[in-house]
Amino acid sequence: MVFKRFMQALGVGGPSVETVLANPNARPGGYLEGQVHVTGGDHATDIEYVSLGLVTRVEVESGDSEYDTTQEFHRSRLTGAFRLEPGQRHDIPFRFDVPWETPITHVYNQYLHGMTMGLRTELEVARAVDKGDLDQVAIFPLPAQERILDALQQLGFRFTRADVERGRIYGVEQTLPFYQEIEFYPPPQYASGINQLELTFVATARHLQVVLEIDKRGGLFTEGHDAFGRFTVDWATADSTNWVAQLDNWLRQSAQRRGLFF
Repeated sequence: MVFKRFMQALGVGGPSVETVLANPNARPGGYLEGQVHVTGGDHATDIEYVSLGLVTRVEVESGDSEYDTTQEFHRSRLTGAFRLEPGQRHDIPFRFDVPWETPITHVYNQYLHGMTMGLRTELEVARAVDKGDLDQVAIFPLPAQERILDALQQLGFRFTRADVERGRIYGVEQTLPFYQEIEFYPPPQYASGINQLELTFVATARHLQVVLEIDKRGGLFTEGHDAFGRFTVDWATADSTNWVAQLDNWLRQSAQRRGLFF
């Protein structure tokens, strides 16, 4: 995964930047490794800094309207100031930590429709900042997340799309200003009470928080409404849990507490 462009702010003859990832795939709590190559132009240049930022597309609700924006949510400054002589190449190796709460973009090598994730290189020269192009990266689920997604698939839930929404979830330990929702259509055995299931993972180094939102079907004389379930998973016991039975139990209990039956 490589991008290369000349800094427009400096015009012809300015430095160029090339970012190369050793592997564009990572997991939450992991890291991305690679090198940034900064090559001097036809004159000496004072570089203020080189940094990397992880960005994603976020849906924002504002009043009665919604819009999408690209948001940087994690940044690492790779260098301080340095001087780049004409034609000189400055190689900057990096190991960029991926936050635990980073949304996932792929499951079983399949892209989650609606997701965007990129690593952006930023270089500042003489107060002119070049943010470069996005170097796409793929974020795969942690083993526990994968097991939960697999269990939903075994229960018959079908993935529809995913997005990232700005905001915070009440009662959840959350550090980022947004959260991911992965949406599923229900199988026949749940369809009488559920129109859609939305799944959110909020991971920390200690545990995984799982939020299930049930979009209830409205009846002839009743309005549909959402039901929430929130559960915490210990990393140490995640592999030994029967997730098919656990999720089925959680779904049924959450639904029954709110007058839904299936």
